[in-house]
Amino acid sequence: MNKNKRKVVVLGLLLIIIAGGGYYYYHQASRHRGPAGRLRLYGNVDIRQVAVAFYDSGRIQKIMVHEGDQVKAGQLLAQLNPARYQAALNRLQAELVIQRHEVAKLEHGSRPEEIKAARAQVKGLTARMDNAHLIYRRLRKMYARKSIARQKVDDAQAVYTSLQEEVRAARQKLDLAVKGPRAEDIAAAKAKLQAKKDAVSLARIQLKDTRVYAPVDGVIQDRIMEPGDMAFPNTPVLTLARTSPVWVRAYIPESSLGRIRLGMKAAISTDSFPGRSYRGWVGYISPTAEFTPKNVESPDLRTRLVYQARVFACNPQGELRLGMPATVTINLRQAPDNGMKDKCGE
Repeated sequence: MNKNKRKVVVLGLLLIIIAGGGYYYYHQASRHRGPAGRLRLYGNVDIRQVAVAFYDSGRIQKIMVHEGDQVKAGQLLAQLNPARYQAALNRLQAELVIQRHEVAKLEHGSRPEEIKAARAQVKGLTARMDNAHLIYRRLRKMYARKSIARQKVDDAQAVYTSLQEEVRAARQKLDLAVKGPRAEDIAAAKAKLQAKKDAVSLARIQLKDTRVYAPVDGVIQDRIMEPGDMAFPNTPVLTLARTSPVWVRAYIPESSLGRIRLGMKAAISTDSFPGRSYRGWVGYISPTAEFTPKNVESPDLRTRLVYQARVFACNPQGELRLGMPATVTINLRQAPDNGMKDKCGE
C-alpha cells in the first residue's frame, strides 16, 4: 500500500514538472512570436567604427578632440609637425621656378644681340684668317728665294690653319643662334618642367596630410595617441564611432524567414528607455544560415538554424549605443515596401 502511494506521489510530481515545463516553453514561445501577426526578435545595437590615422609619418603636434566629443565630417582632429614637409615644398617650388625660366629661354630662342655678336665674331675671325693667309703666301715666296728660314713658313701656315678652324666653329655657332634650340631640347625641358610640377603637387599633398580630418559624423571613442608621440600610417591615432547608420544585429529563425523581406518597417525598444520606441526597417538578411549564437535569446533549441539580419534604426537623439540589448517587433501583415532607403526622414 505504501508502495502504491509512493508511485502515485512520484507520478504526480512528474506531471507537475511536465506541466510547468510546457507552460514555460509556451510562455517563451509566446514572447518570441508576440501578438498575432507580429514577429519579435532580440539582438544588440551595432555601429561602424573608423580607425583614424595619418597618411604620413611624423611627430604629433596637436590633437584637438577628446573621448566623447561629437565631431562633424571634415572637422580637424589632429596635426603633425609640418616643418619638414613645408621645407621640402619650398625647395621644390624654387626648382620649379628655375625650370620654368629654362623652358621660356629655349622657346624664345636666341636673342638678336646674341646673333649680332655671333656674326661679328665670324667677321673678325674671317679677317684675321685672310690676313694670316696673305702672310703665309708672302713667306712662301721669300722662302723660295732663300731669304728666310723654313720655320717661319711653317709657323705662318699653322696660324692660318688654326684660324680656319676658328672661323668654321664660329659660323656653326652663328647657324645655331639663327635656328634656335632644337625641338628635342625644348621637349626634354618641358618634360622636366612637368616632373617638377608633379613633385610640387605631391609635396603639397604631403603637407596637407600632416592634418587629419573626421571622415564622417561621429563620436570620438578612443584617443590612442598624444602630442609628442610618433605617428605612422598603420597606427591609428583616434577611433571614431559613427552616429549613422545604427542597426540592431538580430537573428531570424529559419521557420520565420519566409515571412520577412527587405524594407519591412520595425519597432525597436530597449530596457534603457522603457516605453520608448524607435522606428526601423529591415536592411539586410544574411544569405547563409548559422547556428544561434549563445548570447541571443530564442525560445527554440539552440541548435536551430537562424539568419543574421540588420534592422536599421532611427536614432536622432543618439540614445542607442553600441552593444545595447534591443527588442525588434515586426508587423508581418504590413503592405509590401520596396523602398530600401533611410526611412528616418519620412
